[in-house]
Amino acid sequence: MHPVRTLLALSLLAAAPAFATTGLDAGDIAAAEALRERAMRGSEAWNVVESLTTEVGPRLAGTPADAKAVQWAKAKMQAMGFDKVYLEPVTFPVWLRQHERAEVLAPYPQPLVVTALGGSVGTGGAPIEAEIVAFASLDALKAAPEGSLEGKIAVITNRMVRFKDGRGYGPAVGARSNGAVEAARKGAIAILIRSIGTSSDRFAHTGTMRYVADVPRIPAAALSNPDADLIEHMVARGKPVRLRLDIGAETVADYTSHNVIGEIRGRDLPDEVVTIGGHLDSWDLGTGAIDDGAGIGITFAAGALIGQLERAPRRTVRVIAYANEEQGLYGGKAYAEARAAAGEIGAHQLGAESDFGAGRVYALRAGVDPAAWPVIEQIGQVLAPLGIATERSGGGPGPDVGPIVAKGAPWAQLAQDGIDYFDYHHTANDTLDKIDPRALDQQVAAYAVLAYLAAESDVDFGTLPVKADD
Repeated sequence: MHPVRTLLALSLLAAAPAFATTGLDAGDIAAAEALRERAMRGSEAWNVVESLTTEVGPRLAGTPADAKAVQWAKAKMQAMGFDKVYLEPVTFPVWLRQHERAEVLAPYPQPLVVTALGGSVGTGGAPIEAEIVAFASLDALKAAPEGSLEGKIAVITNRMVRFKDGRGYGPAVGARSNGAVEAARKGAIAILIRSIGTSSDRFAHTGTMRYVADVPRIPAAALSNPDADLIEHMVARGKPVRLRLDIGAETVADYTSHNVIGEIRGRDLPDEVVTIGGHLDSWDLGTGAIDDGAGIGITFAAGALIGQLERAPRRTVRVIAYANEEQGLYGGKAYAEARAAAGEIGAHQLGAESDFGAGRVYALRAGVDPAAWPVIEQIGQVLAPLGIATERSGGGPGPDVGPIVAKGAPWAQLAQDGIDYFDYHHTANDTLDKIDPRALDQQVAAYAVLAYLAAESDVDFGTLPVKADD
């Protein structure tokens, strides 16, 4: 044996007792380090995203492109060498965008860049024209007197704040989710919101909104950030601002798509699983590269790397391409319900999801039994050379992992740098050129290490408290 290799082998053996208490041994750590280095030399992630965005493109749930994406994902997983690939049905109502136009009629006629919000009704086959009433926030709209918006178009101009971890999204997104309901309660005939995004480009950001029973359904659309600024400047001049809005959109009959699932079967405990994944659907404006083609590419490539090992991990690594996350987490909910019905929640040892773009991972967080934290910390040590810190607090499961976590399954998070994620999120500007292949390789390395070591460990990651409403 080469002297350097001899010294390396001896050092690994000397370290073995420390790993044994965590359910991992020196060989497991060495295998994970090899996975990390192999991914960093160049992974398949970018090629997967390029294939998805080129061969399928935008994948609005329930459209022919959705069906094409399902078949693409199944074939891609099979070609990448997964042991088992299968589909599970996911049913949901289909929302379709037809057209959207808006313009200022007075006092300063100009066209506006808008996009209908997912789930919105149309304007009834013809444009509507009305004076606007602008509000600085959703709370300001809620505080408006009853009936004060009769026959008017409400406009909410609250601005999302940029953060690395995306925490500005939560405080801002209520305007998109609930604005139409609150505006209709005050008598409005339509609503426009400032896009929930951080871009200064003239692209409008779509996203799902909601209606409630017993409140009229009014058309809802988002303005690009520059156009929201423009409206504010017009309103500041003290003259009535009148708009024309024309939206064609409808919700049609239910459709059945599929979660696409690929497995690297465990050698000892194949019925215990570690899951990683992303969502396969996208909005229809861009090509869905960062949201969530990147997550698909990262987790497909990580799973395939684990599948290339000479010896499979103890547990099964399951890679999930979730259906219709964008319009209501339908894929994640269906997956969780199916596992609950089969009594398999306890078999889910750890779940993680990549759905925050293509930025590099900077932190590992987890929601696991305290007894499993030594394993998480050991995983963190293997991730540290990638610039990833292990944090014992904060974080949370991804959106599609959330439903099974609510039923008691433990989770891990590989937190990504999302400083520019909301510049492109849900816009026509979400395209492949925004992705750095080397950043994807770092994430593949992180997901491969996490999934492999969690699956290789013989430590139980525990069960979390079940939410009361579940």
